[in-house]
Amino acid sequence: MKNKFEKLQNYLKTLEKQGICLAFSGGIDSALLLHLCASLKNKRNAKTQETQEIIAVTFKSEFQTEEEINFTKEFCKQTGVAQKLIEFSILENGIVKNNPKDRCYYCKKLFFSKIKEFAASFGFQNIIDGTNFDDLSAYRPGLKAISELGVISPFAKFEITKAEIREYARLLGLEIFNKPSTPCIATRFPYDTPLNLDSIQKVKNGEKILKDLGFENCRLRLHSDIARIEIPAEKFEKFLSQNPKIIDKLKPLGFKYITLDLLGLKSGSMDI
Repeated sequence: MKNKFEKLQNYLKTLEKQGICLAFSGGIDSALLLHLCASLKNKRNAKTQETQEIIAVTFKSEFQTEEEINFTKEFCKQTGVAQKLIEFSILENGIVKNNPKDRCYYCKKLFFSKIKEFAASFGFQNIIDGTNFDDLSAYRPGLKAISELGVISPFAKFEITKAEIREYARLLGLEIFNKPSTPCIATRFPYDTPLNLDSIQKVKNGEKILKDLGFENCRLRLHSDIARIEIPAEKFEKFLSQNPKIIDKLKPLGFKYITLDLLGLKSGSMDI
């Protein structure tokens, strides 16, 4: 693992010379990548006092929560890397709104096209993201879009896995090394279910309630008027002990049925 990260950091140094635009969602993958880029920036500035061409780009649309956006802002401040927030309505795209199985392709195409325009306007030649090696073997139609746009995925390039990313972040002393994954909110809906702001907000509110109750790693999947909750199996007993409180807080959001998925938390469960 150490050898992989040494190669990665040397590679980032070569990209830095031409400018780096990092797609920063706030997940552990892009957060570690941002931290590594910031380390390059700080080392060079300490020697030359030159301003580095590294910037984090974060999208703010219906698919992001305020908590996620606020985290990215704070993390960028901590690392000393400038941030560009690009705000727009993703639901104005008819294909994405209709939520086909390859929705992620069109969503990523739109997002990264905007990054590419931004990068070109400021002379940044390299756009990078936090795609890791494990992602290459999962159902990720968005990978085709970023490949078409020439986006670089350093972790995938050096075959760095999610587990290695978390372990390296831990070794570096990053408190967020075990931060739960935060996949796109659109993954909470079955494919071909049209997306709308009301349903998305309902899911966001529901997941915030669950997180506030101690279920930080959770998914609330919406099937019409059924809320299907996924949490790690080891949290089932705690969940059931708080059953009345959970019902009291979730019911007012408009869910007719509230269910606990006995299969537990499973990434990409809508892809099955």
